[in-house]
Amino acid sequence: MGIDERKREQKCYPPVLHDGEPRPQNRFPFVSRSFVPSVFTAMNMVSGYVSIVMSGESSFIFAGWFIFLAAFFDTVDGFVARLTNSSSEFGVELDSLSDLVSFGAAPAYLVYKFGLENLGMPFGLVFSSLLMVGSGLRLARFNINLIDYHKDSFSGLPTPAQAMAVASFVLWMKSEPLLTGIELQRVLIFLTVLLAALMVSKVNYDALPKPTLDSFRRHPAQMTAYVIAIFCVLIFQAKAFFVAMLLYILLGIVRSLSLKVREWQV
Repeated sequence: MGIDERKREQKCYPPVLHDGEPRPQNRFPFVSRSFVPSVFTAMNMVSGYVSIVMSGESSFIFAGWFIFLAAFFDTVDGFVARLTNSSSEFGVELDSLSDLVSFGAAPAYLVYKFGLENLGMPFGLVFSSLLMVGSGLRLARFNINLIDYHKDSFSGLPTPAQAMAVASFVLWMKSEPLLTGIELQRVLIFLTVLLAALMVSKVNYDALPKPTLDSFRRHPAQMTAYVIAIFCVLIFQAKAFFVAMLLYILLGIVRSLSLKVREWQV
């Protein structure tokens, strides 16, 4: 047996049933248990595709909100898969393909049409494509590292967080055009390069904890900050969400740097 075959056998797709555990009976034998979460995953992909179409028609507000809708479906499909205990290799691969569309191609085309198109060829195309390439590399690395999967943290900026940061920035600039012309292009270039670099980096980011009483007991400060962030988003909408995403991004950078400093001191 080759190394790749042994590694494939060891790969663990969370959550997974161990050998000997009873599998729940399917009440509808003509429908696979993985069908329902796969529907939500497909809706994630469709939302990303609609966002791309809306960007092509310069409907940037709709394009941004459809990226948020894709992130909602991405969250729901994972919850349903855990609830029905129907995670599978097919579901993981389909989820990655959907994420590449919704959180790679969609935000990349959004920033291209929103401001980088005016840079001309090939610069606008090159800079905007960094988001899609970074997302592809990030997702591929996640898939091959499922053996060491830890649901509490991620290595590299998660692709949905990157996409929502881009979408919230575009929505903010559409509602309050504080930046235009060259200034907008410079900020978009900086944002795309930064986000692409963080996705392929080894910076550690926390997974968002579930809103349960146990989460509030274990992470009171973190959960309180999330509640405040949600309250601010409801009031200030896109700008507050973009600021919240920036704080999430910066928190991961600061924490990773502090850990590196501690390692050097030891």
